[in-house]
Amino acid sequence: MGRASGRLPAAAPLFYGALAALALLGVRDVLFLYEENRCSMTYMFEYPEYLKIKLPKKTARRYPAYELYLYGEGNYAEENKNLVLTGIPVLFLPGNAGSYKQVRSLGSIALRKAEDLDFKYHFNFFTVNFNEELVALYGGTLQQQTKFVHECIKVILKLYRDREFAPSSVAIVGHSMGGLVARALLTLKNFRPELINLLITQATPHVAPVMPLDKYITDFYTAVSNHWILNAHELRNLTTLSVAGGFRDYQVRSGLAFLPRLSQQDSALSVVSSAVPRAWASTDHLSIVWCKELILATIRAFFDLIDENTRQITEDPKKRMSVLNHHFVRHPGKIFEENPEAFTELTGDFMWIEVKTSKWTYSVYNDSDGKYFVFPLASHRKSYSHVYCENSMLDTSSWIYGCMDSNSSTCLEATDLSWRAELLPTIKVVILKLQDYPSLSHIVILVPPTVGNKFTLDCEFFKEDSRTVQLPVTNLFSFGLSSSKILLNSTGLLYNVQLQHFNQVYQAFRIYIESHCQSPNEKTSVYRLHIPWSHEDSVTVAKVPSSSEISAKLHVAQPGNDSRVPVLNIYSSSDCQYEVILKTSFLQILGQIIRFHAGALPVYVVSNILLTYGGQLSTLISTGQCSEFSLELIRTAKPYKVEPIISIVVFLKGFNWFREIWDSLSLPEVDAAVLSSQDVWFPLVSLILFLLGAGIAYWSAVFFSASLRVFSTLWLILIRPTVLQKDNKLFTYRRLCVMGSLALVSWTTCGALAVFVIYLQYLFKKPARVLMTTVFYLQDSDCSKETSQNSSRHTVKSRSLIDLTSEPTQSLSNSTTIAETVNSLKIHLTILYLFTWIVLLNLPSLVYWFKNLRYNVRLDPDPCRSTAIILVCILEILMNSTTSEVKSSKLLKIAAKVPLPLSVAMLAFGRMHLYKVPHFVTFSLLLHVLCCLV
Repeated sequence: MGRASGRLPAAAPLFYGALAALALLGVRDVLFLYEENRCSMTYMFEYPEYLKIKLPKKTARRYPAYELYLYGEGNYAEENKNLVLTGIPVLFLPGNAGSYKQVRSLGSIALRKAEDLDFKYHFNFFTVNFNEELVALYGGTLQQQTKFVHECIKVILKLYRDREFAPSSVAIVGHSMGGLVARALLTLKNFRPELINLLITQATPHVAPVMPLDKYITDFYTAVSNHWILNAHELRNLTTLSVAGGFRDYQVRSGLAFLPRLSQQDSALSVVSSAVPRAWASTDHLSIVWCKELILATIRAFFDLIDENTRQITEDPKKRMSVLNHHFVRHPGKIFEENPEAFTELTGDFMWIEVKTSKWTYSVYNDSDGKYFVFPLASHRKSYSHVYCENSMLDTSSWIYGCMDSNSSTCLEATDLSWRAELLPTIKVVILKLQDYPSLSHIVILVPPTVGNKFTLDCEFFKEDSRTVQLPVTNLFSFGLSSSKILLNSTGLLYNVQLQHFNQVYQAFRIYIESHCQSPNEKTSVYRLHIPWSHEDSVTVAKVPSSSEISAKLHVAQPGNDSRVPVLNIYSSSDCQYEVILKTSFLQILGQIIRFHAGALPVYVVSNILLTYGGQLSTLISTGQCSEFSLELIRTAKPYKVEPIISIVVFLKGFNWFREIWDSLSLPEVDAAVLSSQDVWFPLVSLILFLLGAGIAYWSAVFFSASLRVFSTLWLILIRPTVLQKDNKLFTYRRLCVMGSLALVSWTTCGALAVFVIYLQYLFKKPARVLMTTVFYLQDSDCSKETSQNSSRHTVKSRSLIDLTSEPTQSLSNSTTIAETVNSLKIHLTILYLFTWIVLLNLPSLVYWFKNLRYNVRLDPDPCRSTAIILVCILEILMNSTTSEVKSSKLLKIAAKVPLPLSVAMLAFGRMHLYKVPHFVTFSLLLHVLCCLV
C-alpha cells in the first residue's frame, strides 16, 4: 500500500480532540472564570449634553470624520453654551470602537464634586469623537488621530485665552488605544511637551498591540516606545498613570498596560484596579470607564492636584506623584495633605489610660467621653520588633500618634502616625517597626467621643519572625494532586505567608483559607495577596469562621534584579485559627497560556496547515496521489521539525559573533527573544502552543470539510448540473479580465475586499469544480470498487467530474480520472482551508474600510493592497488547476520542501507580527502556481 493510501489511526481524533479541548478550557478560564463584577454603575443626576466645538476650517476639512465636544449637564451645560469657560481643561480620548460619550462618568462625578465645593474649583471635560474607529485592529489611522488630538489641544487652550486663570496645559484621560494616542503626541515634531502635564490611561496596551494585524500598528508602537525610552529625561514634567483592569479584562491583559520600566521612575505609575484603594475591584475593558469606585478615586485625585494659587493642576511633578500614590497605591485613610504637620497637639479634656500589655482590644459604642490610650515602648523594645494596630472606624480623622516625652504618661505634642496607616476594605492598619522609631517613648491611640457609632481597636506587639511563615508553592506539573499546607496556631492579628518560588506568569494556584474560631463572632478577616514588584494586589474579605478561595496568578513576572517574594497577608481575628492550603490549578495555567499567547495561536494553526500542505505535495511526488489532510497532519506536522531550529537561533544570539552576523544580514529580531525579554516566555510554551494549534487545525479542518459538504449538497439540490463546460486552459480572456478587475478593486478601494471576493469566487463561482466534487468524494470515496456494478447510475456524474478535471469525456470506469479528480479535490480543500485563515487575518481592515466608506472609498494606507493583488492572480489560476499539471512540474520538489522553512520562519517572525503570516503563505502558493506553469 502506498503512502497516500494509509489509514487514519483510531486514536488520532481523540488525541487532537483532547488538544482542542485543552485550548477551549483555557479560553473558558479567560472569558468566564473570573471574580464577579464588584463595580457600581455611575449615574447622571441630569440629562447629559455634548456641545460640539467648532474647529478651524482647515482642521475640519482635513479630519472630516472627527469631532470635538464639551460635556455638560443641566444648568452647567446651558451656562457653557457661549464657551466662556473658567475651569480646568481635561480631554477624554476613547479607544478602539469607543464612543466620545464615555466621558459622562468622569464629567458627571466631577460636576457633583465641584457643586459640593460651590464651584471654587471645577473641571471642563472635553471629549473627542473618533467615529468609533477600530484602531486596535487597523493601525492606519493612529497617526491621523494623534495629529487631530494635537489640533484639539490647541483649540481647547484658545477657549481660555484672556481668562484670569488661563491654563497652559491640558490633562488627558485615555481609554484603551486612546491612551496610546495620547502618548504618541510627544512623537510629533511640532508638539510641545508642556501642553500636557497629566496623562491617565485606562486599560491601555502600552507594551505591545493585542493583535498585531498590520505593519502600521507595530510601527506606531515602536515609534512611541522608542521616543519615550530615548527621551525619558525630557518627560519628567509629565506625570503618567496607567490603570489596568485585572483579570476581568480579557481584551487587554493587565501586563500589557504596565508602562515600560524606564530609568526615571518618579513620573510614571502603573496599577491594577484590584489594588486601587477604596475600589479593590477588577474591571472589564468597558466598565473601567464607568466603575464608580474607580471614577471616584480619579476625580478625588484631580481635585487634590489643584494648585490654589493658579487654580489649575499643579506644575510640581512631586506633588502630582504624591497625590496619585495617595489615591491609587497606598491610602492612609486621611484626606490628602501636601505637607502634613510634623507635630500635632493632643488637645481635649480626655482621659489618659496607660496600657502595659502586649495585646489590647477595645470596643466602642455610644461613648460620650474621649480617651487616650498610652502604650509605653521601653518595656516592649527588647521583646518585640513590631507593633500592629487596626481600627474599624473608617473616617478620615487621625487616630494614632507617637510621643517623645519619656518622663510622663501623657504628652501634649506628638507626631501623627496616622499617615503611616493603610486603608483596607473593613479596617485601617498600622505596622511600625520599633527600630525605625528610636526617639518614640509612647504610642497613643485616640478614641474620640462617639454617638451611634460602633467600632473596635486592636493593638499588639510581636516579633516579625513569629508572624512570618514560608509556604513553598506546588510544582507546575502536580496538576492539583498535591498541596502545600500550613496551620497558623497563634492568636495574633496579622500573619505574613511568603509564597516561595512564585514568580512566573505561567504559574497559577488556588489558595484555600479555612478559619476556625473558638466562639461565634461578627468580625471579618481580610486576605491580601501582595505582589511586591508591581501594584497588582488583590483583596478578599471573608466572614469568620469560613472557608475562602483565592486565585493566585501574576500579571507581571518577577524582574531578574528583584528578589522579593509574594506575600499573603492575613489580617485575622484574634480568637481564630487559620489553615492555608495551596494547590496548583491546571485549568488556570491553561488560562494563563491563552491569556498571554492567544494572539499567537493563529500563527501556530497556519504553521500546522502549511506543514500538512507540504506533506501532501511530497506524497504527490512519491506515490502520485495526494493524501488526506488529517492523515498528513498526523505524519507531517511535528513540533521537532520547527521548534529546535528557533531555540538554537535564540541560544546563538546570546553570542556577540552570531549577533553581528545576524545584524549584518539585516534580519529582524526573533519574536521568542523579544517575548523572553518581556518575561512572558518559557521553554515549553512554544511546544504547548504548537500542539494546541495542531488540535485546532485538525478539528477546524473537519468542520470546514463538513461545511463544504452541506453547501455542496444544497448547491446540487438547487442547481442540479448534468454536463459542465470543458475548460482546459489556465488562462482565458475571461479569467484575465477577472484578475485585472480584482486587482483594480484592490488598488482603488481595499485589498482585503479583493481577497474576500476571490475567496468567495473560489468557493461558489466554481461550484462544479469544488463543491460538486466534494459531494462526490464524500459520498462515493469507494466508487472505484463499485464502478463496474453501478456504471449506469454514475454516468452523468462521472461525465461532469471528468469535464471539471479537464480530461476527455469517458465512462466512470476510468479509475485514473477518478483518482486525479480526488487528488485535485484534496489539494484544493487544503488551499481553501489555508486561504480561509488568510481571509480571517485580513478581515479587520475590510470591516474598517466598510465602516468608513462614507468618508473615503479608498482605504489609505492599506496594509494588504500589494499582497491582495498577488493573491488574486494566484487564486484565479489555482482554482482552475489540477494535480495532473503539478505532478509533471520540475519545481514540485522545491514547492514540497519550501513549506517547512516557511513554517519555521513564520513561528520565528510572525508570533508578534501576524500581518507577516499571509506573506509566507503567499510565497508557498506562488510556487504552486509556478508548478502549474513550468
